[in-house]
Amino acid sequence: MKDKVIIITGASSGIGEATAKLLAEKGAKVVLGARREERLKALAEEIRAAGGEAIWQVLDVTRQADNDAIVKLAKDTYGRVDVIFLNAGIMPSSPLSALKTDDWHAMVDINIKGVLNGVAAVLPEFVAQKSGHVIATSSVAGLKAYPAAAVYGGTKFFVRDFMEILRMESAMEGTNIRTATIFPAAINTELLHTISEPGTAAGMAALYEQVGITPDRIANVVAFAIEQPADTNVSELTVGPTVQAW
Repeated sequence: MKDKVIIITGASSGIGEATAKLLAEKGAKVVLGARREERLKALAEEIRAAGGEAIWQVLDVTRQADNDAIVKLAKDTYGRVDVIFLNAGIMPSSPLSALKTDDWHAMVDINIKGVLNGVAAVLPEFVAQKSGHVIATSSVAGLKAYPAAAVYGGTKFFVRDFMEILRMESAMEGTNIRTATIFPAAINTELLHTISEPGTAAGMAALYEQVGITPDRIANVVAFAIEQPADTNVSELTVGPTVQAW
């Protein structure tokens, strides 16, 4: 982990924030991206005050130019990129009959296109150096269908398929790019705040209050994947509460 250069998207809160703190504590040089400038600035200052290394840049993952720019920032500052953690995502779940079509398109743009843009930005670097690690946040909703999560789950099923094919093609092409897909269950983050449909919001809030776990549990899993030897690929990791809720 020490001195690895790690880009984290969705770094301003939740899983991204917790992961940034843990990886920096372990000696990584973290490059933080998200849309909320003040949150990024405060997080970077907190990491530096604790003795870690962190830089940041405002990032809208739906814009390819922003993704290219954060990879360039990492290279210009630290000379390379070792890992990218594609963590940005939203979860405005609702029944299809509610016709929250703006939410549908926003999930596709952030949860799917955000992953595509991040990989497109970093893949030329990883191919050229014949090493690299792509980690992405999917969800248990990317493993099993749930009511009110048709579009959200669909975006997360996409992430699973995309990451598995990236792993397969990297092995076929000999580029030594590792992948890891994380499947969180009930994690207490700001994702719940993106649900605007009242019935779904109330149901999810009650569930998460009962069984939700903290984002640092996911951070530990991300660190575990990164710390495996270079010849070891941990491709899929599911993390959830011990109470059966799924």
